[in-house]
Amino acid sequence: MRNLLATSHRLVDSVDVSIHRYLYDLINWDDRLIMIKGARGVGKTTMLLQHIKETFGHSEKALYASCDNLWFTDNRLVDLVDYHYKHGGTHLYLDEIHLYEGNWQRELKNIYDSYPDYHIAFTGSSIIHLDIALADLSRRCLPYQLYGLSFREFLRFKDIANLPAFSLDEILDESHCKEWQIIETLTVKVLAAFEEYIGKGYYPFFLSQSGGEYHGRIDRLLDASIMRDIPMAEPVEYETLLKLRKLLFVMSSEVPFTLNVQSLCQKIQVSRNTIVRMLDLLDKGAVLRCLHSGWRSPKSVAKPDKVLFDNTDIMSALSSRNEIGTIRETFVASMLAPFHTLYYPQVGDLLIDEKYLLEIGGKTKTFKQIADLPNSYVVADEEETGFGNRIPMWMFGFLY
Repeated sequence: MRNLLATSHRLVDSVDVSIHRYLYDLINWDDRLIMIKGARGVGKTTMLLQHIKETFGHSEKALYASCDNLWFTDNRLVDLVDYHYKHGGTHLYLDEIHLYEGNWQRELKNIYDSYPDYHIAFTGSSIIHLDIALADLSRRCLPYQLYGLSFREFLRFKDIANLPAFSLDEILDESHCKEWQIIETLTVKVLAAFEEYIGKGYYPFFLSQSGGEYHGRIDRLLDASIMRDIPMAEPVEYETLLKLRKLLFVMSSEVPFTLNVQSLCQKIQVSRNTIVRMLDLLDKGAVLRCLHSGWRSPKSVAKPDKVLFDNTDIMSALSSRNEIGTIRETFVASMLAPFHTLYYPQVGDLLIDEKYLLEIGGKTKTFKQIADLPNSYVVADEEETGFGNRIPMWMFGFLY
């Protein structure tokens, strides 16, 4: 127990609190049971440690513990809480809960019911596993999801600018006043900074690693998601896991990639139903983003109408032959996903919240395909400013 306490103090003392992720101020830290899920590497651990440092300082009322700590080999969560509570503890922050070998859902429920003035916040990178567990904790737990860095946050992490986020309505506003506000504030050219961000700035660890090391770490994160997280959530044969990795390679090497389930079946050598299930698992694991043309029941698994990678940095890590049109659509979708619902429309590239229609392209993109359609916009790359219903693509990086 002393080693666990010492590790907590050491990590809290060393964390940098100068920059917060967008989710930090959206969390109601006073709730008694908080779930923070998100892909590996997006900054969940740092956020926990920052909150402890800024709220409790050196007080032993708060304790941080990673669930892969060897202490949990012979001890349970309830043992930790009982000890901490009896010694004046009030708040426990558990990292990577999915690595705990016991039935953590049941233990958290028991702790919640047995210690009415005790608070727990926990994180997990196995998003599929946590989503399944949430059903057991739904009446007690408040869930949040942390996504990777937006373009706005990238500028803050690079110490280029500290700017606010804007709503989708503000970004689509025909006056374009927000983009001018940003451009006039920046000390660098916005398109140059945006080019640096795409493919190399979604994960906060970009600051500590060079290009090759950065993409290599993403590749390892993908392997962990496939080989560790998916089997935790449901039984999957090892051979199928290997084919999931092969599926990603095929998708990243085809330029441009067009979803053809029959072709994928032949290349991966699996059935149609297996391909559809693979795509669904990778979507839930924040590796791919599956878009449907209409509403789907959460329990249904239907063939998606379009498949993108979750973010442009995964694309860059998997292949150097990325098609620019797919990069553009992937970026816009990744910036919209945290707070909006995305669909694949019959006309155009993205339908947002069943209201806004986006046609995404370069500086030569016109309104031809979406002419006369209500609430339709052209999202144009390589343009610093827009006019009317033509929005510069980089502006979507200010949604959070």
